[in-house]
Amino acid sequence: MSDRTHLRAYGLLVFTTWCWGLNTIFSRLAVGEISPMQLVMFRWLGVIAILLVFTRKHLVRDWPILRQHLLFLTIIGSLGFTLFNYLFYLAGHHTSALNIGILQGSIPVFVLLCSWLVLRKGVTPVQAIGILITLVGVMIIASGGNWRELQDLSINRGDLYIIIACFLYAVYSVALSRRPKASAISLFTVMSIAAWIFSLPLLAFEVLQQGWQAPTSNGWLIALLVTILPSLIAQIFFIQSVALIGPNRAGVFINLVPVFSAIMAVIFLQERFQQYHAFSLALVLGGIALSELGRRRQPV
Repeated sequence: MSDRTHLRAYGLLVFTTWCWGLNTIFSRLAVGEISPMQLVMFRWLGVIAILLVFTRKHLVRDWPILRQHLLFLTIIGSLGFTLFNYLFYLAGHHTSALNIGILQGSIPVFVLLCSWLVLRKGVTPVQAIGILITLVGVMIIASGGNWRELQDLSINRGDLYIIIACFLYAVYSVALSRRPKASAISLFTVMSIAAWIFSLPLLAFEVLQQGWQAPTSNGWLIALLVTILPSLIAQIFFIQSVALIGPNRAGVFINLVPVFSAIMAVIFLQERFQQYHAFSLALVLGGIALSELGRRRQPV
């Protein structure tokens, strides 16, 4: 494999993780501009409209396989695309982008825990230590750096939403190991359609609870950017990167998401980066790195 291929993959992955970090900023900018469920619904509607232009041949070719697994794809698409993003954007109404970004970094550890619970994949002692270190970092963020908050079971509602969202995305990620043997773009298209359909009753429920308020011009712009950058381009670039250097090496770059989120939260939202944020970010990333180093090496 040439150095140019490596550099191309690294460039794609850095841009991908920047887009996913940018989604954290959008979750805060969307407050007062577009409701969480509107953003989810319009996001996946836009993705579907674009994907169907380019993926019809793939869908026709893979349909016999996809049809047999529609229920499974609908469930995991609803978990990973609809519920995760709804809680993600709802969290933006109650907590900072810094907190969202750092807590989002815990997803790999939740994936490891779900793999252990569901798939019975063994966890090495080093991985177990890494999990504990990451969870300590999560608890520091959830308590706002104040351990007394944890003792009193007083946790920011937005932080709780993002922790639940991370767990749901971990379930989705583990479930993908049972995905049907179809092209990645066909699977992504079907799950996007399922995510959009599942968003409709949730949007109706949101309207019943809060009434309908049309997105502002900024809200429409945020929905457009969310559709193009973290939803579409980032996914395609990640698929291309995995094809170039493999899933294990590409997956390591996901650890850049909380780093980019923290940097952009300070630059664009003027959020204050406090000492406990730095300590928590170090624990989350350090725990993930330790979990990665401590995994049992198996042939790919």
